[in-house]
Amino acid sequence: MSVTRAGGPQPPVDADPRRWWGLVVIALAQLMVVLDATIVNIALPSAQRALDISDGDRQWVITAYSVAFGGLLLLGGRIADLVGRRRAFVIGLVGFAAASALGGAATGSAMLFAARALQGVFAALLAPAALSLLTTTFTDPRERGKAFGVYGALAGSGSAIGFVVGGVLTEYLNWRWCLYVNVPIAVVAVTGALALLHDRPGPAGARLDVPGVLLGCGGLVALVHGFSEAQPRGWSDPYVLALLAAGAVLLAVFVRWQNHTFGPLLPLHILKDRDRAGCFLTMALAVVGMFGLFLFMTYYLQVVLGYSPVRTGLAFLPLTAGIIVGATQISARLLQHVPPRMLLTPGMILATAGLLLLTRMTAHSSYASDILPALILMGLGMGLTFMPVFATATAGVAPQDSGVTSATVNTSQQVGGSIGTALLNTIATTSSAGYLSARRTDPAQREQVVREGIVHGYTVAIWWAAGIMMLAGLVAGLMVTARAPKHGSPAGAPVPQSVA
Repeated sequence: MSVTRAGGPQPPVDADPRRWWGLVVIALAQLMVVLDATIVNIALPSAQRALDISDGDRQWVITAYSVAFGGLLLLGGRIADLVGRRRAFVIGLVGFAAASALGGAATGSAMLFAARALQGVFAALLAPAALSLLTTTFTDPRERGKAFGVYGALAGSGSAIGFVVGGVLTEYLNWRWCLYVNVPIAVVAVTGALALLHDRPGPAGARLDVPGVLLGCGGLVALVHGFSEAQPRGWSDPYVLALLAAGAVLLAVFVRWQNHTFGPLLPLHILKDRDRAGCFLTMALAVVGMFGLFLFMTYYLQVVLGYSPVRTGLAFLPLTAGIIVGATQISARLLQHVPPRMLLTPGMILATAGLLLLTRMTAHSSYASDILPALILMGLGMGLTFMPVFATATAGVAPQDSGVTSATVNTSQQVGGSIGTALLNTIATTSSAGYLSARRTDPAQREQVVREGIVHGYTVAIWWAAGIMMLAGLVAGLMVTARAPKHGSPAGAPVPQSVA
């Protein structure tokens, strides 16, 4: 790095002068993908009425997206490595926009479910391409910190932003605009990508590991689908158990296959690196707690406190602000000076403290005094966590593996979210049922007792979420031993690869 006459650092001489505009394009795409995981949640009741979707089938509006997205991420990441990251990025954007338009124009439930699944397919191509483009564009530690701060803020807050946007669009337009809104965003992002983003072509002669695709993606689809079905069906349901067992077996065979095949879908040296594995596990555990919070707080604010969809979305804004501040103003500034775990562990402690505050909520809690402080702490903690996880997990990866490494980070996030939603919802439902069965009251008090039972279930599940969040902090402190980037190798230098 050269030095200006004033003594300040300059970017590398081969850095793309338009890279910061490229970051805007990447950020738009990332926001669109993450936002769509939750933007439809608030619109779901309206869509259900409009398309006459049964209560048993309505979950597929959410599940079709999450299963396709989480299950196909490894394939999407490897395709990005093989065909080129910018090309995969543009294809993902165009496909995602087309699927969104199809969903917005849905005339029946099957058409909406198919469109949501297609969104997930193209998101699985788009998300790892976006993160790997960021990884290969920003290699200077100082700039990398700022870029990953923006990316981490959007990755962490996009779900909360989805509640706000979904509430506004549903209340003032209609539910279809929760899907249509992706089309203009994608048009802007595609135009920007073609003009601003650059990428080296994929390796010549490289082939796709087809057995690895069938085993790995099949296992992930079964696993994510199994966790999704555990929520409505219950953990002891034979279909759920069969899905989870099939997922575990397929993934076990997948790992064995990757260890022996040439040109694997997921080179195992990526997982054998201690820091990278620690980041993957930290991400999965942290997201378990965060998705549980989104699930419970959405219902708590609307059902128990009686908030409108827009007011519910706005109530999440302090969480979003906390994530943005934690990622862009704290983590991005400190990561080049301190080891990643010095941000990850305190971040998880802050998030745990926020969850513990929420265990005190009742059916009559005040938002300002009981909910707001918890959301701010949770946001700051997740902001401190997301940015160093993304930056550390993708640092030093060989260019030909950047797409699949990025996909693995996203996969850990999706699997953690699926586990969190299913596990914590089961705990909450069981605890509420136990609370109500132990209290026999007259009909005049029944409604109040039911509300108290619902909140009791939420608080019990949040205790579990706090424990899982604390475990994520312990994993980060023990497994992620990387030094501060300024004291280690440059971000762009590939790490030595062990034999996979």
